[in-house]
Amino acid sequence: MPTRPLWEPTLSYNEADLRSMDSMLAMTDGTVLGSRPGARPGDPGLTVTLSGTTINVGAGVATLYRSGQGVYRAYLAATSPGTLTAANATYTRIDLVYLRVWDTAVDATGLRQADAVYLPGTAAAAPVAPSPGPTEIYIPLATITVPPTGAGAPTVNGSVLPVTVAPGGILPVTSATDLAATGSYTGQARYNTVRGCPEYWNGSAWTAQGDSTSFTPTFSSLGGGASLGNGTLTSRWTRIGNQVQWSGSFTIGSTTNTGTGLWFISMPTPQASGFTRLGSLNLIAGGNNYLGAVSCNPADGGKAALIAKSPFSNVSFDNVSGTVPVAPAAGQQILWNVSYEGA
Repeated sequence: MPTRPLWEPTLSYNEADLRSMDSMLAMTDGTVLGSRPGARPGDPGLTVTLSGTTINVGAGVATLYRSGQGVYRAYLAATSPGTLTAANATYTRIDLVYLRVWDTAVDATGLRQADAVYLPGTAAAAPVAPSPGPTEIYIPLATITVPPTGAGAPTVNGSVLPVTVAPGGILPVTSATDLAATGSYTGQARYNTVRGCPEYWNGSAWTAQGDSTSFTPTFSSLGGGASLGNGTLTSRWTRIGNQVQWSGSFTIGSTTNTGTGLWFISMPTPQASGFTRLGSLNLIAGGNNYLGAVSCNPADGGKAALIAKSPFSNVSFDNVSGTVPVAPAAGQQILWNVSYEGA
């Protein structure tokens, strides 16, 4: 059915229309018309403090969201939602302070207002914060942990207050819930305050520039016949722009077939056309460490050649193969690390 677009002349709008269109101004929660509720990052408002047993909430603004109702924008003046309930004699209790919007169309209270609410929890050996009623439209502002009588002063935890940003904004995330949440779209950005870096949703995971990804190369030889058998070949790589950093390990197994001719290992992504890039290589065999290089040559079609110091001369190097620098044996290991420009 047709809807009423905003700012058309002669049209009238009800509150549900306007709240639904306000969803465009808030970060999505991944659902149709859904929005992430919260305060603005860096906004010092809505801070919960204790003055003796009096609970105080600072002035501030926030958005709240209710499925099917859209976005509520609320302003709160400085207020006190109540007095802290007395401590339990035996157990700790966790109380909740939250910002609520009353909408009689949803909660049938006859009210249309916003205010702070204090909800005492239940003292228990393993206490949890209470939950407001199912028809309430709210966001948490803080929890208050109240230890048993004589066990110390109550403490306020304001980290439960969610933050939200405009669509496309970088959302700072701290809580375990936010850190574990999946992204809403590929390319979405957030700032992980635990890692201290920006992360981006790639469609299946949050990644940061410089994060490594596992890659299992393929082992081959110039003359053919090479196969990994029960050997192991693992690597990790990262790409920032066109700069690729790649490191790995190749351990020969008892059933590894070394084939004929020099050895190759496939690269995680081909090298850009241009000149050959060399990286460090160590071949560990029989207690000896043969130094060398891993060669990434664009002409080799996405494969890297292995070069090691020959034992026959103190000045010569040769391509690693089934005979160079030593005869292969189970347990021999090759380690490499190289930077190159990706295609």
